[in-house]
Amino acid sequence: MLSQNIVIVIQARSGSTRLPRKVLKPLAGKTVLYHMVKRVERSAFADRVVVATTTDPEDDVIETICREDGLECFRGHPTDLLDRHYRAGIKYSADVVVKIPSDCPLIDPQIIDRVLRYHLDNYGRFDYVSNLHPPTYPDGNDVEVMPMQVLETAWREAEKEFEREHTTPFIWNNPERFRIGNVRWETGLDFSNILRWVLDYEEDYQFVKSVYEELYHVNPLFGFDDVLHLLSMRPELRDINNMYRGMNWYGQYLHELKTVALS
Repeated sequence: MLSQNIVIVIQARSGSTRLPRKVLKPLAGKTVLYHMVKRVERSAFADRVVVATTTDPEDDVIETICREDGLECFRGHPTDLLDRHYRAGIKYSADVVVKIPSDCPLIDPQIIDRVLRYHLDNYGRFDYVSNLHPPTYPDGNDVEVMPMQVLETAWREAEKEFEREHTTPFIWNNPERFRIGNVRWETGLDFSNILRWVLDYEEDYQFVKSVYEELYHVNPLFGFDDVLHLLSMRPELRDINNMYRGMNWYGQYLHELKTVALS
């Protein structure tokens, strides 16, 4: 298999509008961010996992926590995530940058590796590989893979605020220019709007906390199938954050595009 320096970047900040300081909330004796990073570090293909926070003083606490917990930390632009990812890739001499948001504390490293394996097995065929276009996994299992030269092109040419703020829209919004690869859930099912495992609201945190309380003490390395089994046995847990089901940022973006087109 092709050898590449694969750097996974987890963007994190303390100033979330909907759920302030969400990555610093307690979870099984540590922070959400700690558990998130430790899950991602179990990826078989990752050469380095980096927490990319902002240069805002309010995010000093994230750098402090990373230092205390032995996590790699990079600080960059507060709102231009495309710039932050690009400069993190430069600092760590990445051949490939993997974008994973910090609000996915239930992500399974096997899903990360499935997307990365697809990228590596099809090297040269795609400019961007993810499991988001279209999504099929439960929301909160987001993995996006970009060769560094593609990320640099986006960094140089993207001008719209949304393209800078969310890192990758310049790439996947131009399929005539960039070859887009997608990894679907191997079951053939689509649970992207049925199960919500992402952390944006207080109810999301209560859901994630409940899952950890049920599974972490039994097996700290619990995975995707363990969560699915738990929800099949305890369906009431799915109702904790059910009111936000289907409200991922990508869906909101598509809704905004449709609204603009009709106006």
